[in-house]
Amino acid sequence: MSGILLRGALILDGSGSPGVIGDVLIENGRIAGVGGRIHAGDARIVAAEGLAVAPGFIDMHAHSDLAVLTDPEHRAKTTQGVTTEVLGQDGLSYAPATERTRGILREQLAGWNGLPSGSDVGWRRVADYLDELDRHPLAVNAAYLLPHGTIRMKVIGTEDRPPTAEELETMRTEVDRGMRDGAFGLSAGLSYVPGMFASTDELVALCAVVARHGGFFAPHQRSYGAGALDGYAEMIDIAARSGSALHLTHATMNFDVNRGRAGELLDLVDRAVAAGVDVTLDSYPYLPGSTTLAALLPSWVQTDGPEATLQRLRDREVRVRIAHELDTTGSDGSHGVPVDWAAVQVAGVRDGSLADRVGRTIADLARDAGLPPAEVYLDLLERDRLGTTILHHVGDEQNVRAVMRHSRHSAGSDGILVGDRPHPRAWGTFPRYLGRYVREEGVLTLEEAIVHLSARPARRLGLEDRGRIARGFVADLVLFDPDRVADAATFDDPRRPAEGIPWVLVSGEPVIEDGERTLATPGRALRRGAGRC
Repeated sequence: MSGILLRGALILDGSGSPGVIGDVLIENGRIAGVGGRIHAGDARIVAAEGLAVAPGFIDMHAHSDLAVLTDPEHRAKTTQGVTTEVLGQDGLSYAPATERTRGILREQLAGWNGLPSGSDVGWRRVADYLDELDRHPLAVNAAYLLPHGTIRMKVIGTEDRPPTAEELETMRTEVDRGMRDGAFGLSAGLSYVPGMFASTDELVALCAVVARHGGFFAPHQRSYGAGALDGYAEMIDIAARSGSALHLTHATMNFDVNRGRAGELLDLVDRAVAAGVDVTLDSYPYLPGSTTLAALLPSWVQTDGPEATLQRLRDREVRVRIAHELDTTGSDGSHGVPVDWAAVQVAGVRDGSLADRVGRTIADLARDAGLPPAEVYLDLLERDRLGTTILHHVGDEQNVRAVMRHSRHSAGSDGILVGDRPHPRAWGTFPRYLGRYVREEGVLTLEEAIVHLSARPARRLGLEDRGRIARGFVADLVLFDPDRVADAATFDDPRRPAEGIPWVLVSGEPVIEDGERTLATPGRALRRGAGRC
């Protein structure tokens, strides 16, 4: 390719400085020139007047672990300007896995990633998974976090107990190997089995290994409800004690008990940073969350794997105990808050015969059935073999805005791509920041937003040659119309592509051109420690 010249765009270079009108020259996948009017030579000229050009967006929290292998178009991300996404989130993914854990992971992660054909999904090492990515045509780049729960499952199983000294050392060895293989850090899912069984000391011991490699800890902490602030404080303590950098993923304050309290979380972050702890955070610009229906179950119900969980759901006495925890005391799976069944909306089902439940709340279904909501909930879990996904309407707009303004903030979609009616954040997070929260609401300036969406996440990942528009940097770029960019995905129609993003380039190759997906698949697996990625 002779090169591409973006002519006359508003250049938002990722520094936070005011945008300037100028040209960007791309040669051999990198930015070869930035400035006033650049001589085109034999480069292809893209007329970019009226458009802004920014470094490609980085999704700091993605659930595309299998989608990147099965969907080379990957329009959910390419159409919003995402050029890199971070996988292996919430402590659960498919590497490192064993013959014993592959089947468990396949079943447990069905609500996040669907059910892949065959039963052998899973890779022995992180290196094997990254190599698999490189053997497939990828639309965007992929970085990987070591999933703590997957490692714990491999070493201990799904039991609720601490590791022995030997097991802990084996887990530390797994973390060391995964970091050497190219993982960028360690994720954890501390309200999911088996991650929720880990003590603070266990996590400190593992994060110390991450710190030695210059990675970061990205926890889904223990509670986003009644124990939210205590949970965040624990994560900061782990970082301080281990020496690891900390990235608070989907940093929200949910449920009625936390309305308007984001300032308390941000005070914790500011105090930690002032004390020398390296803390960043991400969020999505929506109020509802999204997870599996089974995630609300108490942890003791979910020990020993999915089949054991289903067996417990068939026991009448066990169901009574579960219902009491869900309705009265608030289970650890429901963040210590009694479940508001009117806020739990079915987003997707594994069994097609249950499709009429999609879009309806558990409260609605219970009303029609004339049964207590907890009974309907447990029946649905059993019939759908734990594969149901939900929207959880528990967010607070004041908190969402406060978090996104913070100087350590970046964006993460937390987007689940499978299911009948998934959360629209999977297709709309990045244009929603630019359309609603920049242009319409003025929560962030355009220049600030690009730092949040591109430059800051690149710094957190240690990507030395991405996240900025500067000579020599990789040409991961997005062109958008500041006056038109908007999320089009809705809760009723969640797979609609963004508006006002006509061009997206990955390593200098257009994956979106004039608003249409091209055939290009220039993405690749990124590896920590590989220098200029």
